Amino acid sequence: MSPQIIQLQDATIRQHCKGLRLPSIGAQFSTLAEQAVREKKTHLGYLEALLSAEMEERERNTIGRRIKEAHLPRVKTLEEFDYNQTPMISPAKMQELGAGGYIERAEPVLLIGDCGTGKTHLLTGLCVAACRQQRRVRFTTAAALMNELVEAKHQLQLRRVMARWSRYDVIAIDEVGYVPLAEVGAEFLFQVIAERAERTAVILTTNLAFSEWTQVIPNARLCKALLDRITDRAHILETGKESYRFRRTLDKRKKGEKAPEES
Repeated sequence: MSPQIIQLQDATIRQHCKGLRLPSIGAQFSTLAEQAVREKKTHLGYLEALLSAEMEERERNTIGRRIKEAHLPRVKTLEEFDYNQTPMISPAKMQELGAGGYIERAEPVLLIGDCGTGKTHLLTGLCVAACRQQRRVRFTTAAALMNELVEAKHQLQLRRVMARWSRYDVIAIDEVGYVPLAEVGAEFLFQVIAERAERTAVILTTNLAFSEWTQVIPNARLCKALLDRITDRAHILETGKESYRFRRTLDKRKKGEKAPEES
């Protein structure tokens, strides 16, 4: 076959792939064809390799899109978490949660501990793991969620905004307890969680023990009802009270003080 015919075929295949929206096949069909010849693959083997390449690329793109849509403050994974710094957290338990069974069973996950103990990293890691399973995930802080819903109410858009939040497979709410909630904010938080109870998953971090939640939700009856919804069938994990970030800062300072003596 002449080089001109081969070039024409290549151009035609690329054009067809573009029209059919098969970019990975369009980019790799020639390379995979050469590989198929070397490995003496059948026509079906070559077709399987082409389709697998397209599927893998689509999965990567979907995962990337899910992570982007999650609005994570930083992309951190469970694999990157230093369990030696937070011995109260079981790697096996986090691996179990990372597999996503709690999402299918609509079980809440609560991470309780002081600032700097790894709560947000673990929450973010669970979000990334869910995105890798192509779940729809959304991260927010408690304050940001309340502000969004209060503003939506003022603009008469509350129903539309609540419907949007209801479409996520996982909602991750960070920093519950850091800022006192006005009664309307507490009611909105209860509404978001109550509507998702036993249907979809909520991950939540807090620096407060359950007995202290009335500090941020003064309405005792509403606070009790909210805790009842959140803790039902929940995975409750305590990260401790000693700040990992603070220890890291002290270690860096000590190393800096020792450096001149060693030189």
